[in-house]
Amino acid sequence: MGTKKTDQLLDRRDFLKGTAAGLATLSITIPAGQALAAGYPERPITVVVMYGAGGGTDTIIRKLASEMAAAKGWRINVANKPGAVGGVATKFVASKPADGYMILGGANYNKFVRVMGHVAENPWENWVFMQAATANAAWSVPIDSPFKTFKDVVEAANVKPGGISISTSGTGGLWHELALIVGSFANIKLKYVPYKGGKAASLAGLQGEVDIAGGGVHEHVDLVRAGKFRCLQQTSSEDIKLENGEVMPTVANFLPDIKPFLPIGGTYNMIMKRDTPADIIKTVEAAFIEAANSPGFTEMIGKKFFQKDIRTGEAADKRAAQLETVTCDTFNKFKDQIGGNVQSAEALGLPTPAGFEEWWPPKGYKPVT
Repeated sequence: MGTKKTDQLLDRRDFLKGTAAGLATLSITIPAGQALAAGYPERPITVVVMYGAGGGTDTIIRKLASEMAAAKGWRINVANKPGAVGGVATKFVASKPADGYMILGGANYNKFVRVMGHVAENPWENWVFMQAATANAAWSVPIDSPFKTFKDVVEAANVKPGGISISTSGTGGLWHELALIVGSFANIKLKYVPYKGGKAASLAGLQGEVDIAGGGVHEHVDLVRAGKFRCLQQTSSEDIKLENGEVMPTVANFLPDIKPFLPIGGTYNMIMKRDTPADIIKTVEAAFIEAANSPGFTEMIGKKFFQKDIRTGEAADKRAAQLETVTCDTFNKFKDQIGGNVQSAEALGLPTPAGFEEWWPPKGYKPVT
């Protein structure tokens, strides 16, 4: 694992601010002379959340919508249309006029829907994404576990492929995917055990039902603080140093090849149709950034230990393509575990994760101006 330097540690306040590598709070300036949407919005805006009420994505999107409304004096309604890993809500919003009054509230740049064959639309050609924060994944073990570091897991898995078990929040879900991604980069085979949600997966690890608890940093951090869990790795771009001095190490310490993809986890997005007038997109984007930087939203994600990670414009388009590329590659490697109608990278016109930087931007790509 090696000795950590002080400047590699990310304390709680720095964590909320984001990291220096493109993750710091963004600002937006509308060029002089660019006309804003006259009178927009003249009626209430509706945000359609792609998952059920009360879940993590719903909670985050509702908070963003509330802060946007408060900042601008707008009326914003929020409705839920779960189903097909976001496909139901995506198709619904896609069927509506591109006038800025119907916005998709989602997670993970909607990266699952095309890979799983639910929609054909290319995300960065048909949608405009705005990202507020990332919920990073974590692997943790009970404090009396024989695994002291991530390296210990890799060594044990190489001796006994498939013999080390890890809990997930459900087959094909986000924490399952991220466990597969980390395992793939480490070139190890694990036994993935699905549970109904991240809390159940964490409890399974704590009770020794599995060797490793998979889940999110926000689901493990209190158990790490309490001395019940030892975090082996987490998928933010830096180590996380807790108030008591405990460190939750970044997976980049162990797998340097994964570093360009970090932070990787659950992302929270407002999504608009790409053919919406550019001045309306910029108006909503400005409100979104103000909401994501608001004290209320910052406090909320701080309590959950999410990483503020604001991306808009071409940076968000690139991230959408990158995450879809990783998901496509991962799901195709583990088709036997994912099931369903997984689409190939060739069919979707995607590169390998290793070839992504050379491939981006794809031929014909045009950023929204």
